[in-house]
Amino acid sequence: MSFTYTRTIYFQDTDAAGVVYFANVLAICHEAYEESLAASSINLKLFFSNQDVAIPIVHASIDFIKPLFCGDKILIHLSPKYLTEHSFEIAYNIILAQTEKLVATAITKHVCIDKMSRSRKEIPGEIKQWLHHWSDAVAM
Repeated sequence: MSFTYTRTIYFQDTDAAGVVYFANVLAICHEAYEESLAASSINLKLFFSNQDVAIPIVHASIDFIKPLFCGDKILIHLSPKYLTEHSFEIAYNIILAQTEKLVATAITKHVCIDKMSRSRKEIPGEIKQWLHHWSDAVAM
């Protein structure tokens, strides 16, 4: 089961040509990620200020099918996937709500690390639960 996030495209999301700036779509995907964490009862303030563990994005990619404009309503279907004991990726399908057409896809890959040593660390239990809840298939 994937998580769905609803968002309106705002003027601030667009570039001089009037279309959404590519990096802003990745930022919007990150909003969807944060909302999915909150929907799983993860305290975002504690999650992002954790002194021991960080889960940085180590890879991001996006493919555009159609442009997005100010005022467009979008749905982002987020599906995380467990990769290893210390990494996962999230696939995002960005849908134009008015037409229900796919307009972009994105992927972010995340690695869990110890904040002090910067060495890889096992994914925390609450994130494993989040993965299990929103993923279609999890092999942990």
